[in-house]
Amino acid sequence: MRKITQDEAKRICDKVMSFSKADECRVVIQGTRAGNIRYAQNSVSTAGLNQDTQLSVSVAFGKRQGTATINEFDDKSLEKVVRRAEDIARLAPENPEFMPAVGKQEFKATPTYFEATAAIDPEYRAELASQSIQLAKKNKLIAAGFFLDTLGFEVIANSNGVFGYQESSNLSFSCTARTEDGRGSGWVTRSANDARLFDPREASEIAIEKALRSVDAKALEPGRYTVVLEPAASSDILNFMFNAFDARQADEGRSFLSKKGGGNRLGEKLFDEQVNIWADPWNVNAPVNPWDSGSMQARETTPIVKDGKIASLQYSNFWAKKQGVPQKGRHGNTIMAGGNKSTEELIASTKKGILVTRTWYIRSVDPQSLLVTGLTRDGTFYIENGKVKHPIKNFRFNESPVTMLNNIDDLGKTQVFGDGRKSVVPAMKLRDFNFTSLSDAV
Repeated sequence: MRKITQDEAKRICDKVMSFSKADECRVVIQGTRAGNIRYAQNSVSTAGLNQDTQLSVSVAFGKRQGTATINEFDDKSLEKVVRRAEDIARLAPENPEFMPAVGKQEFKATPTYFEATAAIDPEYRAELASQSIQLAKKNKLIAAGFFLDTLGFEVIANSNGVFGYQESSNLSFSCTARTEDGRGSGWVTRSANDARLFDPREASEIAIEKALRSVDAKALEPGRYTVVLEPAASSDILNFMFNAFDARQADEGRSFLSKKGGGNRLGEKLFDEQVNIWADPWNVNAPVNPWDSGSMQARETTPIVKDGKIASLQYSNFWAKKQGVPQKGRHGNTIMAGGNKSTEELIASTKKGILVTRTWYIRSVDPQSLLVTGLTRDGTFYIENGKVKHPIKNFRFNESPVTMLNNIDDLGKTQVFGDGRKSVVPAMKLRDFNFTSLSDAV
């Protein structure tokens, strides 16, 4: 990655816009350094480092738009990419939903960069993989995992005076441990901006413990059960809802937030009163850039669901203007409030139920009810009298996040997920979760 300082980025953006003859010009520069290591069958299979820095130019003549990208930064190359974007714009048809570039914005920096993550090197990655593999071997298990650390920056600018510069860092890790005979499987995932908050040994030990406990799974009849969903199991289902708060889809009758006869359900109570969801680019656990890269508008801390009621919807600039509401930057994260209880404490309060480590292969069944179908895997257990009694075979489920969030018995501690767009999701104890059939996969 070619590291570009804030001052240098400003000079480059100003130079690009000085070359433009269009009615308006927008510039985005993104640099990324991504290191990774992958292992399987208790052996490292690949490791690498990818670096890239790209500049994107978007111009407009009236409602005709053109975009071009380049990864060279000398004056001749910068002028060349501007001319290419302008040529494309002149040939493009008019965009009936074109919105002009926004005016100057005020951006308050967010805590997305941490030196501890930026300092990760090949030795760190190799030690992480070695530690996970050795723990698996010690327990006569087979481990597979993937670790990714990223360091980057983003620059935005336009001909109306917008300019923003932000550095970021992130890491993500997943590990699957299986018994040699394939009868037991465990899994874990972690994500963080700050490497000091990540304990690779602790993560691998969770996957190993799950694998050891999941051997000799017993079949349980499908049906409706009380479930304790670990945060990862909750996250993959709830993301179908987190991505569905779009005002246009609701207004046009295409989402769970559409009102019969037209309009949307803003202000209506759709969930249990315990449900509170919001967006906050400055959240210390899930910070994101203080702007929406698409519109170049500043992000705000915004309530999405307040005490079970729909508090806000997201609008594109075009739809905001059409509907007569203020134009705002779209969210970069989604945060759901949890409680103070650990997953173990949620289990302890459960007379009979099912503990789910992970949900996967989730597919939409009905967008207007948010009904989804998917499978459990990598550690599903039967709970009786507040204790995990034994492993059980996996299930297919048919369930809606809307129904889930109306059947809350309790909420536990939260966990962070995601690299770019982030979510914070709690463990959840839910009643009447709908398991429809058995799955023989582990």
